Amino acid sequence: MAAVLRAGYRKGRVGLVTVILALAGTLSLVSSVSAYDRVNGEGFASRSPVLATQGMAATSQPLATQVALDILKQGGSAVDAAIAANAVQGLMEPTGNGIGGDLFAIVWSASDGKLHGLNASGRSPKSLLFSYFADNNLDKIPSHGPLPVSVPGAVDGWFELHEKFGKLPMKELLAPAITYANEGFPVTQLVAYYWNRSVPILEKFPGFRETYMPNGRAPKDGEIFRNPRLAGTLQKIADGGRDAFYKGDIAREIDRYMKANNGFLSYDDLASHKSDWIEPVSTNYRGYDVWELPPNGQGIAALQILNILEGYDLKRLGRQSAEYVHLFAEAKKLAFEDRAKYYADPEFNQLPVEELISKPYADKRRKLINPDRAAKRYDAGNVALRHGDTIYLTTADKDGNMVSLIQSNYRGMGSGMTPGDLGFILQDRGEMFSLKEGHFNQYEPGKRPFHTIIPAFVTKNGKPWLSFGVMGGATQPQMHAQIVINMVDFGLNVQEAGDAPRILHSGSSQPTDEMMEDGGYLSLEDSFPMETRRKLVQMGHQVRFESGPYGGYQAILKSDEGVYHGASESRKDGQAAGY
Repeated sequence: MAAVLRAGYRKGRVGLVTVILALAGTLSLVSSVSAYDRVNGEGFASRSPVLATQGMAATSQPLATQVALDILKQGGSAVDAAIAANAVQGLMEPTGNGIGGDLFAIVWSASDGKLHGLNASGRSPKSLLFSYFADNNLDKIPSHGPLPVSVPGAVDGWFELHEKFGKLPMKELLAPAITYANEGFPVTQLVAYYWNRSVPILEKFPGFRETYMPNGRAPKDGEIFRNPRLAGTLQKIADGGRDAFYKGDIAREIDRYMKANNGFLSYDDLASHKSDWIEPVSTNYRGYDVWELPPNGQGIAALQILNILEGYDLKRLGRQSAEYVHLFAEAKKLAFEDRAKYYADPEFNQLPVEELISKPYADKRRKLINPDRAAKRYDAGNVALRHGDTIYLTTADKDGNMVSLIQSNYRGMGSGMTPGDLGFILQDRGEMFSLKEGHFNQYEPGKRPFHTIIPAFVTKNGKPWLSFGVMGGATQPQMHAQIVINMVDFGLNVQEAGDAPRILHSGSSQPTDEMMEDGGYLSLEDSFPMETRRKLVQMGHQVRFESGPYGGYQAILKSDEGVYHGASESRKDGQAAGY
């Protein structure tokens, strides 16, 4: 009996129940269902995907997920559900998003069988000149306060999406958020944590304390928070449409507040804002077409990483091997050098997107990787020039429409600038501009900054397969690539692909900076083996033990049978649910 138990323990498959029953002489009855067995696959913490046929929603806030399902059950489209959920998240997760921020989306339209991309990011104030920064001895744009504020594009994004794909009236879509704002909701654990961390930084800005610090502090985990100011603003939008925000009382209040606090964002900046419908771009990775939006976002970095890694047999190397982690980190370094140089507003630059995501360019860049040694730095590629914290959500409806939507204030709660009684914070996305003259992403009036937030989508044989995203700054393209690799190369399901331990390479202080001269550093989540870490150090990598940030993931997969598989990981407070 002892020999049997020792063999079982070596295989990691004998639990306490098995041991007790084995001592009683009944091992043969239960050995296949021990307490340590995992029916749903991998050894890391995970759960089974959520399955449904009529509709699915996956968000980082369970109450927002439930609102999305309610909208779907009332006959709303996937876009309707996404808008309603996003409005609720702006209230319940002010640490990541809100109507003072920007929005990007990829929509699969079942009626025409194609993807549609929306860039709903705002532009810099027209009255803020490049010379202002030099005149005031600034070598970078501050992270908070009035200077990094750009036009908030999210509300216009809602109305663009709704006009093209909506079914229910906007009043019905905003009603749940208005009700929760007036009546209150319990603050979730992770949001309470980040809210509390934001207070010391943002409480000095006018309006922040009045809106976000009831009782003179951040709300605690489980406390009820109300935001009647935001309820009033959302009601004005529900009644008056997008112009209530960009041309009505809301715009005038933002203009008044910014002028009173040495800001530049004006009524004219808001009134002239517009979103753009754009064509998503893709690369084929081992038979799967992976789709991202082109710059001013960073989505094509994920495509560049995948193109480089397609040249290796990752399945043979193994998901937790030092060899795979090394190749991933080097591919990321190569892609991010191009990101630092070329990614910017296409209205101000002719960007070489087609070449950057091409297979021949990836072949050329791949040759720079030493399979045995980490590079201290790479230079950006030479291409032929032809002279942008967060929330992510995804929804799907009974008609087969799917939405991949991401929305953010940047730096968690944003700039700290909280205008009047409007109940929201303006974003600080303008910090992402470069103040280097001649840089593609150089600050200019009326220009969109480089953006980090990116939605993603995967099709196979021209049909929708996966709508997904991973929130978290420069983490996002790295995790987009890892999700695809986890599913395509390593055979993980849609839930496991997000729960699997992650690789994060950090190589610069700002998203548009070049890599540090020492090659940056690697962070690996806890369950990577110590042997993998040791070998990576021997290969020249600086490896750190960090609990985060590794981003937050939601996804919906559509099977060949038409079943939706929903996933929402445990790093956030979220939920996937369907019906």
